[in-house]
Amino acid sequence: MNSNIQVMKGVKSIRDIDITGKRVLIRVDFNVPMDSHQTITDDRRIRSALQTINYCIDQNACSITLVSHLGRPKGEYEERFSLRHIQKRLERLLQKRIEFVEDFEASQDEISTCSLERVFLLENIRFQPGEKKNDPELSKKLASICDVFVNDAFGTSHRKHASTYGITEFVDVKVAGFLMMKEIEAFSKALETPVRPITLVVGGAKISSKITLLESVMQKVDKLIIGGAMSNTFLEALGYDMQASFYEKEYIETAKNVLAEARKNKVKIYLPVDLVITDSVDHPIDVKVVPSQDVLEGFSAVDIGPASVKLFQEVVELSNTIIWNGPMGIYEVDRFSKGTYKLAGAIADSYAYTIVGGGDTADAVDKTGEAENFSFISTGGGASLELLEGKVLPGFENLDRVKSEA
Repeated sequence: MNSNIQVMKGVKSIRDIDITGKRVLIRVDFNVPMDSHQTITDDRRIRSALQTINYCIDQNACSITLVSHLGRPKGEYEERFSLRHIQKRLERLLQKRIEFVEDFEASQDEISTCSLERVFLLENIRFQPGEKKNDPELSKKLASICDVFVNDAFGTSHRKHASTYGITEFVDVKVAGFLMMKEIEAFSKALETPVRPITLVVGGAKISSKITLLESVMQKVDKLIIGGAMSNTFLEALGYDMQASFYEKEYIETAKNVLAEARKNKVKIYLPVDLVITDSVDHPIDVKVVPSQDVLEGFSAVDIGPASVKLFQEVVELSNTIIWNGPMGIYEVDRFSKGTYKLAGAIADSYAYTIVGGGDTADAVDKTGEAENFSFISTGGGASLELLEGKVLPGFENLDRVKSEA
């Protein structure tokens, strides 16, 4: 039986079809972080889409329409989430004029008319109430302005939305863009043909959001490092009193089961041996480093301690493949960021094949300045998580497939 990754690798890419003279709609992921002044603070996702867009321009597609979301609007216009804030950065990166389309439905005729090398950027597709509902009417409208649909939005490929999934029901030619294929190739190298030992590093707040991942990787990895607030649940399961630390009481038994399953599969699990704790997360006055079993009354764990950093660094140094998803603490607060940043440095300095699973982890790596020293940084947080869990992502499900040789 083919793995989920093999199934997704079997889709056609844009390179497998002729787009000359065709109207091409590309679902991109321009959901980039911005500050309070709507200035883009990290344009990696925009840069990641350039190869596919430029390929369409070079192949003389008669028109190119870019569709994306930004933020989490509730199906109506919100100025702070307008893709107008993306337009200038995209023009600068593409070195080409981009025509912004504010009213998609009112401009359908103009967009759908073949006009060589025009590039349109539609307003935030999530301003359309039918997007997240996977409304077939919205899917049909999007399909009507193109001959070819290209999905290059890996970051949303785990969603069944109108612009990522529903549209494929109404377009004859639907393929993956270069970014989608790069993501699958990178994870394939880490999971299908890894150089062992392979280590999975997981962090973040909740075990509940990663329980499927933890259960599914036991037969794939050799070592498992668990940090962040989710490690609190495991430490509580071992009988430690985590005091005021965040942990999920209802998942303590689940944590015990994960530990037992790891022993059964001979997967070595590493948990923090010491912790950075504080009397207040929002307004810390007293910050200490203590052994994991000695969290003080009323204190909360907010980062891994120096002994844990050293332990995890040693594990990383002896690994040949490393996948990292989730920070080791509240890295957004400077005083609680050392564990995450030092682990990032250790992984970057290793000789292993290294993948960062997007989201907060990618943001943390960016802040360390170590991004270029990782083998691959995924553009998808939730998507990479579901891929690691063994799922076939909906964004790949209905794309055209390369015919297998008899």
